[in-house]
This record gives sequence, C-alpha cells and structure tokens, in this order.
Amino acid sequence: MAVHSISRNIFATFLIVAGLLPGLGGLAPAMAEPRHGLSVFGDLKYPAGFSHFDYVRPDAPKGGRMSLIGSAGRITFDSFNNFILKGDPAQGLEYLFDSLMVRAYDEPDSVYGLVARDADVAPDKRSVTFRLRPEAKFADGSPVTAADLVFSLETLKKDGEPSISLSLRDVEKAEALDATTVRYTFKGELVRDLPLIVATLPVLSKVYYTTKTFAETTLDPPLGSGPYVIADHKPGTFITYKRRDDYWARDLPVNRGRFNFDELRYEYFRDRNVELENLFNGTFDFREEFTSLHWATGYEKPPVKAGRILRDTLPDDSPSGAQGFFINTRRDKFKDVRVRKALDLAFDFEWSNKNLFYGLYARGGSFFENSDMKAYGLPSPEELELLEPHRGKLPEAVFGEPFSSPVSDGSGADRKLLREASSLLDAAGYKIVNNKRVSAKGEQLDVEILLFDAGFERIIGPYVENLKRIGIEASLRKVDPAQYERRVKAFDFDMTVKRYIMRLTPGIELKTYWSSEAAKLEGSQNLAGIADLVIDDLIGKVTQARSRAELLTATRAIDRVLRAGHYWVPHWYKAAHNLAFWNKFGRPATKPKYDRGVVHTWWYDPAKAAKLNSN
Repeated sequence: MAVHSISRNIFATFLIVAGLLPGLGGLAPAMAEPRHGLSVFGDLKYPAGFSHFDYVRPDAPKGGRMSLIGSAGRITFDSFNNFILKGDPAQGLEYLFDSLMVRAYDEPDSVYGLVARDADVAPDKRSVTFRLRPEAKFADGSPVTAADLVFSLETLKKDGEPSISLSLRDVEKAEALDATTVRYTFKGELVRDLPLIVATLPVLSKVYYTTKTFAETTLDPPLGSGPYVIADHKPGTFITYKRRDDYWARDLPVNRGRFNFDELRYEYFRDRNVELENLFNGTFDFREEFTSLHWATGYEKPPVKAGRILRDTLPDDSPSGAQGFFINTRRDKFKDVRVRKALDLAFDFEWSNKNLFYGLYARGGSFFENSDMKAYGLPSPEELELLEPHRGKLPEAVFGEPFSSPVSDGSGADRKLLREASSLLDAAGYKIVNNKRVSAKGEQLDVEILLFDAGFERIIGPYVENLKRIGIEASLRKVDPAQYERRVKAFDFDMTVKRYIMRLTPGIELKTYWSSEAAKLEGSQNLAGIADLVIDDLIGKVTQARSRAELLTATRAIDRVLRAGHYWVPHWYKAAHNLAFWNKFGRPATKPKYDRGVVHTWWYDPAKAAKLNSN
C-alpha cells in the first residue's frame, strides 16, 4: 500500500506535473545564445527542431473519454485553485494551465519550450530571459504576454501555497522587456534551480484576475491557456474536463501525440472499497492500485477474467522517496531521539508484509529510496568532507553504516526488538509504572496516529498493539479528509502518514521538506518539524551541486543525517505501478521512463470500445 497524502504539495500538484526540474550547474559556462530547452547536468536529448517526444505516438487519434478517480482519500473538492493553501482543490486542474517550458519524461532533468520559444540564461546565472511565442493564447482568445508572466510571479510569491512561495523567495523580480520577452532576476547564492522553477510556473492571466481574487477559494472555472477547460462538475461526485479544439499549442513538438482524450473525468468516492466496486461496474475506466490486499485478492471478478478489464504492472524508475509514520518533533515528548527510535523498533514490517501485503513490498529506509542518491556503506571521502565540519553536532552513528530498521522475526511482536525499544524508553526517562510509560514528572507517554484513509487501519492496529506492549498509550485517530487537512496544515498531530516523492535531481524543494525555516511555516511539508542547522547546510550543498557526482555526495550525506535522526517510522515501497483499466485504450509502444504516461500519452480506441459494448 502506498499513500498519497492529501496535504497540498505544490511540487506534486503542479510543478512536478508540469515539469519542475532544478539546476543549471552543469550547463555550458556562458550559454551565450537562446536555447530551445534547459538541462541540468548534460546535453539535451532532443535537438532544436525535434518533431515529438520518443514516448508518444505522434499521430495518435483524438477523441473519446477517460474517467479516473479523484485524489485517494479525498471525497470532495471546494476549489478550482490548487496554488493556494486554502481549500480542497479538484483533481486535474494542472491541465488548465500552460507554463513557459515543460518536462521531457524520458530524461531526468530537461525541459523544452511551450509558451516560451527559447530561454537565455545569463553567464553569471543571475537572470534568465524567455522569448514567448506570439501565437500563445488563453482559452478566451486573449494573447499570453510578458505582463501575464510578471503578474504570475508576483501573485504566486505573495499569495501562493507555502511550498511555492518559499521556492520563489530568491526570485527578485520579473520584468516585461516587451510584449513577448520576460526577464527574471535572482538574488542570493541558491540560484541554480531558479531558471527552471520560473520556467515551469503556471501562466496566470493578469486581466482575468483584475475581477477575481486569486487568494480565495472559488468554484468559478479559472482562465488558463492549457489543453483542457472545465466542462462540468459536482463537488463530492465528479469533475469533467473538455479538450480544447482551439488549443493554440496542440501541434507543437512538446505536445504532438499528447492530450488525446476529448474528455477527462475524475470520480470521487468515500473509500477504496466502494471505489473498486465502481471500477468493476464500469462507473469509471482506470485505477492505479495502491492497496496490496486489493491487488492480490480483489480482482477475481468476471470483467477481469473475461479480459474486459486488464491488469498491468509498469516499471517505476523514479525515486520512491520516503513513506512512513512521521513523528512531530515539535512536541516535547518526541524531542528525545531515543523515544523516536523506540517507535521505529515497535513496527513489525516483516509481519505486515507477509500477512497484509502478500509479500509485494520491500522495507523502506532511505529518504531517497529506489535511487542512487541513497546512502550505503561507510561514508565516502567526499561525503566526509561535508560531514566532518559538523562532527561535534552529529551523533557518531552518522559516520558509520547508515541506519536501517532491523529485520524482525515476523511474529508480529518480536521480543528482542521490543526489549530494545523498552531499554531506549528507560534511558530517555520514561519508566514503567503500573504497566504505563511515565516521565519523571509523572506524565504518561501517549501517541495518537492521525489518518483519514480507512485502508491504513489494518496496518496501524497491530502497530498500536506493539506500542502498548512497551507501555505507550497508543491510539488511532481517524478523521474526515477536510479535518485531516486542517490538522496537518497546523501540525496538530503526534504521528501521521506521509509520502515524500523525490525528484531525479532534487533541489530547492528540499527546504520545504526538511529545513528549519519550513518547520516554522504553517502548511509546509516539514511534518516532522525538522530544525537542524546541519541539515540546512546539507540542503544548501544539494542545491549548489554543479555536477551529478556532487549531487549524489550531498544527497547521501543528508540521507545519513536524516536517518540517524529517527524522524519517522519507515514504511515500504515498490518500484512499479499496478494498473487496472477497461480494455478500450491504446498506448504508445514506449512508456516514458519517469512517468506512467497514462493521461497525456494514451488514447481512446473505438474498435476496442465497440468490442466491449458488443459483449
């Protein structure tokens, strides 16, 4: 089971989808003339004048509909603005908005021009200038101008969701040099990521927002310049997007063979069991399965046996990131690292994997799981160069093998590990009194695990029992998604489930995950409240890396420090996408290496659909 947190993460809701990629450290020294794309640590795969991405069928037919599910766990929406902290935004809003450049999903760190014809990064990396395509238009036919790009930056810096406003802090200004030329100027030392960050921001209409308040939630369909517009919606039930026949960029190389469905529809359900039954009933077409129990046992149904619904597993070559129970260290009872480590030792993954997950997962442990950014073995000489200056501030364990949660005996209550956890709690000052862990002040150690997804109850239940075995008063607190969202934004929890999705070339977004600044910023992604000057320094080393080798050294160093801090109880991961869908779609022969490619490269196949209808 994977988790898709409904806490907003702008890098997930727009920038990752649209193609946020960091860095310019590996570019040619001066980049003296405009280029059709930007890359981080090497040459662009696609040359100027390329016709289409390799992972699309350029002549894919247009038409038909694909219906999917809304965000896992979110049962409704109350906003069409997914760039602010307020509200619960609908799924699919990223398809309304263009950006200056978009990602190639078969390269780790390259973007190519969409609204922008080209980009010119200054030799000192302190500014980037984009020349816009004069044919770029919003859905109402009005032109996209440099003034819209200036407005977009200023608005997102001022009113954008914390993750995006933090990432734009060092973008000093945007200037319209003329109607189709915009220049962004940067300040500070962490400028490596900034050209590509601004290149992948949503393009907002300045004229449209003269009569609308950007910072407020709204169900008025926004004006964008992207391939789709909102056609219909009913909160708690569905939202439908219609493909624009007049989309200005439909034949550009970055879009050829993409966005083939005339209609996209997202259905909302109250839980995953109801959702799955509605797939079999034909209420919607496509589902990625995140629950191992369902994948192993839930698809023995007539439509699957008859081949009407297909199941497929696609490789996932992207970093799996970090999923687990994150511990809120803002609370005094969790400030002692020994308490946090004891919480880890009490979770029996091996039992869960065998009895609940059908052996489909591997145990996570790294914050950069399933990637070469993960720390392993003893620190390399290059890693030690980054770590040694901080030796007095770091636990000695950082300089040994990186911490990994021990393998249990699979019994569900490994006595050896529970004894070790108890010893850690004793050492931290929590003694057993009347079978309860209490501090020297007589305060009982209690832990409440906050969640919204009923699917996790079967996993948390055995964990709660193990915590009780070592004297912790543990409980599970299930709330509705809206309350969950509010409490997580305000850091009002002991522990909660979260998955951090890491990019192939991580950058400034790490500050929103783990920096001291983000720990104090309500609504940030730093759920554990990590506030460590060493980690702040190492994040700087990641964002300043000028080569892939330097990047790997810095990520491995920060992975060691984070793992030694025991800020989480690691869960599990699998390097694959488990998909189930009605057999009425076509797809390219080549899958994009770093994406499912479903919505933007598949197409509706009328012949397959007719065969389904005839049976």
